[in-house]
Amino acid sequence: MLKDLKVEDVMTKGVITVKPNEDVVFAFEKLMKHRISSLPVLDGDILVGIVTATDLGHNLILDKYELGTTVDAVMIKDVVYVSPKDDLVTAVEKMNQHGSDKGIINQLVVIDDHQVKGIVSDGDIIRALGI
Repeated sequence: MLKDLKVEDVMTKGVITVKPNEDVVFAFEKLMKHRISSLPVLDGDILVGIVTATDLGHNLILDKYELGTTVDAVMIKDVVYVSPKDDLVTAVEKMNQHGSDKGIINQLVVIDDHQVKGIVSDGDIIRALGI
């Protein structure tokens, strides 16, 4: 079944993004307001990184950021992504392959023709399976 479905069939479109020079506090507020777990970081139309609610929230609670810390100072720069035409097996393999010892990556940015088109999450894939 995962081979039959494409990323574009299940991804979330209309992605909310953040700029590299945005304060981490405002980025975290944006994540909470929209109830999302990550924000692609765009410099103009170019993907330059990603920040997650887990990373930002954890570090804010532990008071690890100095006043005025911006997203570009803390973002993940090596963003794992998929194409809208990739099948879900490819997406799951990338989530697993590029995860850390803490587990899999639970969302991937979807890029087509150098443009961010969406995000596909593990939840999107689980919903597609009807589980």
